[in-house]
Amino acid sequence: MIIDVLTLFPEMFRGPLDESMVKLGIEKGLFKINLINLRDFTFDRHKTADDRPFGGGSGMVLKPEPIFLAVEKLRKDNSRVILLCPQGIPLVQKKSQILSENKHLILICGHYEGIDERVRESLVDEEISIGDYILTNGELPAMVLIDSVVRLIPGVLGDPDSLKEESFSEKLLEYPQYTRPRKYKEREVPDVLLSGNHEAIRQWRYDQAVKRTRERRPDLINDI
Repeated sequence: MIIDVLTLFPEMFRGPLDESMVKLGIEKGLFKINLINLRDFTFDRHKTADDRPFGGGSGMVLKPEPIFLAVEKLRKDNSRVILLCPQGIPLVQKKSQILSENKHLILICGHYEGIDERVRESLVDEEISIGDYILTNGELPAMVLIDSVVRLIPGVLGDPDSLKEESFSEKLLEYPQYTRPRKYKEREVPDVLLSGNHEAIRQWRYDQAVKRTRERRPDLINDI
C-alpha cells in the first residue's frame, strides 16, 4: 500500500511515523507513506495555499489549485482520495478494514475554516471524521486514520491472531486483561484465568466483553 498525505505541515507526522508498528511496517516494506507539502504546488513567492472566503466571514479557506495539482499528479486508476473533515462519516473499525485493502490512498488534511468546495465536488471519493469535535487541523485525524489502517495490513503486527480479539472487531469492547503479579493492592487475578481451562477462559472473556460493552457502549450490543 502507498499512502500519500497532502498537508501544510508535514513535520507534524515525523513523530507518529517514526515509532512503534508504523515504523516497523515501513521498514519491512509493507507500506509506504509520502508526505506532500501543498505549498510545493503554489506559484507565488509566499507559497500561498489559503485565502479569504468569498462572501466574507472569519478565517481562511484552503485554495483549490494546490490540491487539484497535487491530486492530479498523484492519482492513479486504483487511488482513493479521502478528505479528513468534521462533515465526514465516522471512522470505525469496519471502515479501517476496508481501507486497509486499498493499494493507494490519498489523504487531504483539511484546515483553517474549511476547504474550497470544488475539491469536494471534483476530487474527493469520500470524507471521513474521527469524531464530533473540532481540532486545529486535519493532520491529527490523518495520523489516526493511518495508524488504524496500516496495522491491519498483513505482517504489520507481530501476532496476527491479536486482530481477531481486539476491541470492536466483533462489535464488543475488549475483555479485562491481567498480568503479573497475581495479587496487587488487595486485588487478585480472577481464578478462571489461572485454571488452565481454555473453554472456561474463553467463555469468561466473552461474558466480560458483553458486560463491558453493555455498560459503556450499549449501541453496539443492539447490533449483535
